[in-house]
Amino acid sequence: MAASFRPDIQGLRALAVGGVVAYHFGLTALPGGFAGVDIFFVISGWLITTHLMREITETGRLDLWRFYARRARRLLPAAVFVILATLGAGYFILAPEEQALYAHGAMYASAYAINLWLLRWSFDYFAADAFSNPFIHFWSLSVEEQFYLVWPALLLLAAWLHQGRRMAVMVIGVAGLASFIACLWLTSLSPAWAFYFSPLRAWEFAAGGLATLAPTTLWQHRPGLRAVQGWLGLALIAAAYLRLSEDMPFPGWYALLPVIGTVLVLLGGAGEEHDTETASPASWRALAPASVLSLPPLQWIGTLSYSLYLWHWPVIVYAGMLVPDLTIPQRLGCGALALVLAFLTYHLIENPARRGPWLAAGRWALAPALALTGVGVVAAYASAHFATRNIDPAQRGIEQAAEQPSTARATDENCLLDFHTVTPKPCTFGKADAAHTIVLFGDSHADHWSTPLVEAASRNDTKVVTYLKSSCRASRLPTFSAVLKRDYTECDAWREQAIADIIQARPRLVVISEFSIGNLTRDMPAAERGQETARWREGLRSTLQAFSQAGVETAVIRDTPIGDSFANSCVARALWWREAPSRCDTPRAQAANDSAAAQERAVVQSVPDTRYVDLTDQFCGPTECHVFISGKLAFRDRHHLTTAFAETLEGPLEKALF
Repeated sequence: MAASFRPDIQGLRALAVGGVVAYHFGLTALPGGFAGVDIFFVISGWLITTHLMREITETGRLDLWRFYARRARRLLPAAVFVILATLGAGYFILAPEEQALYAHGAMYASAYAINLWLLRWSFDYFAADAFSNPFIHFWSLSVEEQFYLVWPALLLLAAWLHQGRRMAVMVIGVAGLASFIACLWLTSLSPAWAFYFSPLRAWEFAAGGLATLAPTTLWQHRPGLRAVQGWLGLALIAAAYLRLSEDMPFPGWYALLPVIGTVLVLLGGAGEEHDTETASPASWRALAPASVLSLPPLQWIGTLSYSLYLWHWPVIVYAGMLVPDLTIPQRLGCGALALVLAFLTYHLIENPARRGPWLAAGRWALAPALALTGVGVVAAYASAHFATRNIDPAQRGIEQAAEQPSTARATDENCLLDFHTVTPKPCTFGKADAAHTIVLFGDSHADHWSTPLVEAASRNDTKVVTYLKSSCRASRLPTFSAVLKRDYTECDAWREQAIADIIQARPRLVVISEFSIGNLTRDMPAAERGQETARWREGLRSTLQAFSQAGVETAVIRDTPIGDSFANSCVARALWWREAPSRCDTPRAQAANDSAAAQERAVVQSVPDTRYVDLTDQFCGPTECHVFISGKLAFRDRHHLTTAFAETLEGPLEKALF
C-alpha cells in the first residue's frame, strides 16, 4: 500500500478515458470503450482503500473532515465550472424545453446525485436519446462520490470488529460479493438499476480495495510473474474494448473483463518500487506493462483524464446538434477542442484548487465545498426557471404534439403490450355490431396508424381490433431486443398466438405495419444487411401466407421514413434559432429507403389476397423527407408519427383500405 506516485496508474487513467472518449465520439473499432468507466471505478477503490487503510493502521482512526475536504478539492471546482459552462452554452444551442429538462439534470449533477435522477426515468445510457443529454456522463462521478460517502464507514466497521487486514478483507469481500450478486440479478431484470445504482456498482470499487489488501509477498520477488499478469490484465481490457458492445447486458458478467483486467494491471505494478530498491534485473522492468503505461503521451492524457472526461461529452453532444452527421475530421476537431479545454481547466482550475489552501482540512473544510455545490444547484435551478419562461406557444405546441398518444394508447396504454407480456391483448374500437372488422397488427409502427384507421373505420360501419406489441414486428423474424439485451423470445411467442387468434376471428382485412427491415438495417455493413434482408423477406412472406391460406385478406402499409435526428427536438431548436424546420429534413434516398421498399412490395405482390399501401409521398418529396408538414410536427422522434399529423392521413388511408 505504498503512497508513492505510480505512473502505471496514470497510464491506466489514460486508457480509461481514451476508451470512453473513443466510444462517445463514434469510433466503431472500440465498441466497448464505455468500459473505461469500470477501470476508473477499480482504480478509485484501490487508491481510496490504500489511503484510508494506511491512516487507520497508523492512527487507529480516520479524519473524515480531511478526507472529504481532499475529495472536494480534487473534484468539485472543475466539475462545477464545466456544469456552469455547459449550462451557458446550452442557452444558445438547446431549445427552451430541453434547457429546462437538462438544467434539472445539472442540479443533480452538482449534488452528485444525477444517477438517481436518471433512475427515476429508467433512463437507458445506450438509448439514442441519451446522446442529447449533456450531463449524463456525470452519472459515474455521482456513483464515485456516493462510494466515498460509504467506504470510510465500512473500513471503520472492519477496524472496530478487529484490527488488521484480514477483517477488512472479510468485510469488503462480503459487501463486494453481495453487490455483485445483486448486480447480476438486476442486469437482466432491471438494467437501469444495475447500471446506475451505486450499491450495485460497489463490487467494482471493492475489487480494487481487495487488490490493494492482497499480501505483497506473493509477487514482490517475482517480477516475471508480475509482468505476465500485467500484460494479461491489459489483454482483458483490450478484449473489453474490442468485444463488448451496447447490445450486451451490462454490467453483469461482462463487466468482469475490465474489472479483472484492471486488478491484474494494478497488482502487476504493485512491486515496482521494490524492484528498484533491490536492483531487480532491468530487463524485467522493461518487459512490464508499466514501461508502456509510463510513456509520456499516456502520462499527459492521464494527468488530464478528469478534466477531459468532464469536457468531452458536452463538446460532442453540442457539436452533433449544430452539425448533424459529423465527419471524421470534424470529430477529430471536437476531440482536439476537448483536449484544449481539459488542458486549460487542469492548469487554471483543477490543479490550483487541489493545491490551494482554500479547501484545506479543518473544522470548516467542507464549507467552501458546500458553497460550490450550492452555486451549481442554484445556477441550474435559475437556468431551468428562465428556460421555462422562454417556452412560447410554438415551442409548447411541439412538446404537446410529441407527447400526444395514439388513439390505441390513449384508450388503454396496455393496448401496446410491453416487452415481457406474451398473451395477446386485443383492443376493440367502434360499434360492437359493426358490419365489418379490420385488425391492426404489428409493433409501435402499427400503433401510430391506429388514429386515422379508427376514424376512417367508424365512417364505414367497421370496427378495428388491434394486436400490438412494442418492438415486435408482424413478420416471422426472430429479433434481438436492444432493451432486453437478448433474443426477444416473448415477441415470437406473442406473434404466433396473435396470428392464430386473428385467423380464428376471420376479419375482413388485416392491416400490417412494422419497423421495416430497411430502417432496421440501413446502418449495417452491406454483407450483413443482405443476409438480414433475406431472412426478413422469408419472415414477411411466411406471415402473409398464413393469412392468405386461411382466406384472410391482408394489407401491408409501407413503413414511415426514418430521419437523421429526433424531429421534436430538432424542430424546437430550429424555432429557437430562428431557422426554418426544414433544416431537420433528411434526403429521401437516405430516409425512405426506396430499394428496401421495392423488395417489400415484391414479397407482398407474390402472396395472393395481399396488397401494398404506400403513403410515402405524404411525407417525402422527390428529394427530401420532411418532419414539419402543413404547420404540423409530422414525427415525434426519428420515425414515429405524431398523432396530430396521423389524423391528417385519414383520407389517404381510407381511400387505400376501404
